[in-house]
Amino acid sequence: MRPPTSELEALTAKYRGRRQALIQVLQDIQDRFHWLPPEALERVAADLGVPLVQVYGVATFYRSFSLRPQGRHTCVVCLGTACHVRGGQAVLEGFERRLGVGAGQTTPDGAYTLERVNCLGACALAPLAVVDGRYHARMTEAKVGAVLAEAEEAGKA
Repeated sequence: MRPPTSELEALTAKYRGRRQALIQVLQDIQDRFHWLPPEALERVAADLGVPLVQVYGVATFYRSFSLRPQGRHTCVVCLGTACHVRGGQAVLEGFERRLGVGAGQTTPDGAYTLERVNCLGACALAPLAVVDGRYHARMTEAKVGAVLAEAEEAGKA
């Protein structure tokens, strides 16, 4: 899925020549396309006057950036100690079954990306899942369907 050249131009034009805006322009592209396509990174390097290797360095350093297509919805399941002990693995398996993909993968229709993390820093809420930035405390495998339906409904608004 190649991003339209006109959209890339619109996203990078306001930063042209501003090397210090590298992270901001990458965030804008990530927000728009849900990933950083190679064409976009090349465009950013050219427009900002930054070496391509530096653009890739920033894009791979920060976990919020992705060099592969991401779903419109992001599901993150914590498997830190507290979450794991309280059933986090079963929650992850519930998402995997429901979505038909494993952790680190995106559904074929591009709707969901499922991620597993070691800690979200909210142990008192364990087990914890975050879907589209919304925290779901004391998550269970039985709640997965409702959480995904809620994400779908919110995406229509």
